[in-house]
Amino acid sequence: MAIEPNGQESTRWKIHEERLVDDTRRLHLSIASVELPDGVTFEQYVLRIPKAAMVAVLDDQDRVLMMWRHRFIVDRWVWELPGGYVDPNEDPAKTAAREVEEETGWRPLGVERLGSMQPIVGSADAENILYVARGAEYVGEPEDINEAERVAWIPLDTVRQRIAEGEIIGAASQVALLHVLAFHR
Repeated sequence: MAIEPNGQESTRWKIHEERLVDDTRRLHLSIASVELPDGVTFEQYVLRIPKAAMVAVLDDQDRVLMMWRHRFIVDRWVWELPGGYVDPNEDPAKTAAREVEEETGWRPLGVERLGSMQPIVGSADAENILYVARGAEYVGEPEDINEAERVAWIPLDTVRQRIAEGEIIGAASQVALLHVLAFHR
């Protein structure tokens, strides 16, 4: 990659304009007028989605807490880690713990940051902050009855097969689980 005299990369794309298409609480949609380094110009949709936080809650039996839920956009039943959008001015770790409790009825005994990811970086700013928790305390039925058909402790040894069979398709769930399998067992 060439560096220009002003220190900027010569392959940086230029944004000439960004026009708002729709702006809601959970999505900012715009169209950007983009110029490539070779002079080619085009327009592209840009999605900006609030940060989300997810947690892989592990127990002492080598299992992870997951939710079986229907995702209407892809019309599939899938396993996912609990998580949700980070409220403005809320610490993402607190969001992660709160979402686990609301969605599953389990209170994680602490959360440790794994990292963050952007699932569709070429078209969207949709940061997912990933956490792991070791242990949880059952506090009762989930507060949010709309989130999951069921909540279960899934053996970590079945995660790779569930991914291969299409039972775990969410990018953030896959990344967090594969990180746990690689570094946290």
